[in-house]
Amino acid sequence: MAYLYRVSITILMAGLLAGCASDPGKRTTGVVIDDEGLEWTVKREIRNSDPGFQGSHIVVVSYNRVVLLAGQVATEALRNKAADVAQGLQSVRKVHNELTVGGPTSLVARSNDTWLTTKVKSRLLWADEAYGRKTKVLTENGVVYLMGLLTREQADIAVQVTSQVYGVQKIVKVFEYR
Repeated sequence: MAYLYRVSITILMAGLLAGCASDPGKRTTGVVIDDEGLEWTVKREIRNSDPGFQGSHIVVVSYNRVVLLAGQVATEALRNKAADVAQGLQSVRKVHNELTVGGPTSLVARSNDTWLTTKVKSRLLWADEAYGRKTKVLTENGVVYLMGLLTREQADIAVQVTSQVYGVQKIVKVFEYR
């Protein structure tokens, strides 16, 4: 438990310190806040667009107004509708639809995904050349999604670091390259 506490504090501090860096590729505080608000808006609009979404597990992540949809929905029609709803929002620049058709994952699977995300993010933060402060990490059903604004070289390093984490089944890159 103490280990988890230290990892959580490390992640929190790295996030806070990220705003202190002087880097042309970094997001401003306003953009970070806008992305967080956009995540809530996209999820709400998807859920409200069709009653079929009520039994779905949908995760929405935004980085510089690029939206990643992950999770599970009951039908291919709902999968497509979710992407259409997200893309229809004025603030969204691009949508990556990684939703799968099927029942929602179990609580155990989601707990494992959370733990895997923590391990990946910690490794990225400790590897200076991996630019962990500029990489959002999401794990869904053992698949790790990496988002951020990096150079191709930085993204390759982030993928290499992530691939060395035990339990990663697949890595999906959703980077914007600068």
